[in-house]
Amino acid sequence: MNRLSDIGTIKDILSRHGFTFSKALGQNFLINPSVCPRMAELSGAGKGVGVIEIGPGIGVLTNELCILADKVVAIELDKRLLPVLDETLAEYDNLKIINDDVLKIDLHKLIYDEFKNMEVVICANLPYYITSPVIMRLLEEKLPISAITVMVQKEAAQRICAEVGSRQSGAVTVSVNYYAQPEMLFNVSAGSFMPAPKVNSAVIRLNVLKEPPIKVNDEKKFFSVVKAAFAQRRKVIANSLSSGLSLDKKTVTDLLEKSGVYANARAEKLTLVNFADIANNL
Repeated sequence: MNRLSDIGTIKDILSRHGFTFSKALGQNFLINPSVCPRMAELSGAGKGVGVIEIGPGIGVLTNELCILADKVVAIELDKRLLPVLDETLAEYDNLKIINDDVLKIDLHKLIYDEFKNMEVVICANLPYYITSPVIMRLLEEKLPISAITVMVQKEAAQRICAEVGSRQSGAVTVSVNYYAQPEMLFNVSAGSFMPAPKVNSAVIRLNVLKEPPIKVNDEKKFFSVVKAAFAQRRKVIANSLSSGLSLDKKTVTDLLEKSGVYANARAEKLTLVNFADIANNL
């Protein structure tokens, strides 16, 4: 169905199925006809490629992914949308829709069962309220995927794609850069959605690394250091780590000195290597 970006068509379909938008699920459907084709193409979808889509909505992006990819598996949490998707995407035989929660489903099993001998990418228009949990789960699971292309709130996109060690960087910046190389693709205005959110969005792509760019002895310890460092951004790193890791100031000061980090530095000024050194020396 190629008229899924038409507001009249969307309203008619949703009305016939008795569907109303859920604020709790952060539902905002894309209606800008230029966004989804571009997003699908930049996601890496193509011949020999399988795509996992998260939250297909009424299928606007799904439609474009099905045109390009060998197979698409769309994970939709809201069961009310299943009959809608059955109608809007009826023409595609390379599509499977699963009614499940992406934060709970066994993604390794899904990939093994559905995408044998295929390169796999992930593509999604993510609800703002679960952006970080979903992205981090996809990365932490160490899935056999090559890229994650997602539309998120513009501010979140800028934070994720910021350079580690820059003023805009945060815990999510460091965490994402441990697993992937993030890049900003393009901005999307609030008017591209129905209903329109109060903020603009952006599409980013995370190119998943085969190996982390730094060597850490204990990943759990590494991420605990990162989390503690950014938990109180206004504090200097010595105070943040002392509070966040429940260590006395002298221990932290010695740790930072051994790691070559100034005790009065701010967390956003530290590099990936700095965080790795602190965690390894801890």
